[in-house]
Amino acid sequence: MRVTVVRHHEEDSAGFIGDAFEARGAELTVRMFPSEGPLPAPAGVDHVILLGATFSVYDKDPERAWIAAELAWLRQLDEAGVPVLGICFGAQALAAAFGGRVEPAARKEVGWSVIDTLDPGLIPAGPWLEFHGDQCHPPQQARVLARSELGVQAFSLGRHLAVQFHPEVDGAQLGRWLEAGGRAEAEQAGQDPARFLAETVAAELAARDRADRLVQSAFRLASTG
Repeated sequence: MRVTVVRHHEEDSAGFIGDAFEARGAELTVRMFPSEGPLPAPAGVDHVILLGATFSVYDKDPERAWIAAELAWLRQLDEAGVPVLGICFGAQALAAAFGGRVEPAARKEVGWSVIDTLDPGLIPAGPWLEFHGDQCHPPQQARVLARSELGVQAFSLGRHLAVQFHPEVDGAQLGRWLEAGGRAEAEQAGQDPARFLAETVAAELAARDRADRLVQSAFRLASTG
């Protein structure tokens, strides 16, 4: 199985999610977009993992023109029957690409949170690591799978799975985020970055297991969506 991981920043990784795909026989190819050129043709891909970004889907800055190209690519993948697992920005991109909308959340959601799952068999309640300031409103045809007080946390769209939280992150990746500018963002959201990092390291074993279960859910949706 050929899996393309799309990331937008050097400090990002598919982490636990990538490990779970590889444990199921996947061969991962990582593409930095847009800096490494165009996204691959759907014909050469069996599954996509679309990671987060510090940008917003609704960003109209001319330097973010690549966002429209990424949304168009998601529609091409859908037409070709290629399932997508969208994480944070990736989830918001799936919503925007198919008629939903994305807007700033009432407040930034940073830290470990238990969510309200509407389908525990697909989306465990967590806790999950959150690090975002936007919320997505899925398109009408989507099925909402989980919520929090700030909005939708997971939804399915045909064969695609979208999650607002970050199931892929271990302590090392969070550390890179904090050093790349996330420390101030975490503090503004009321988090002690050192404590947040320590909690993430301590949660790694359980987080890896939850990520594996989430990938199993992605496979279920991909086969029935």
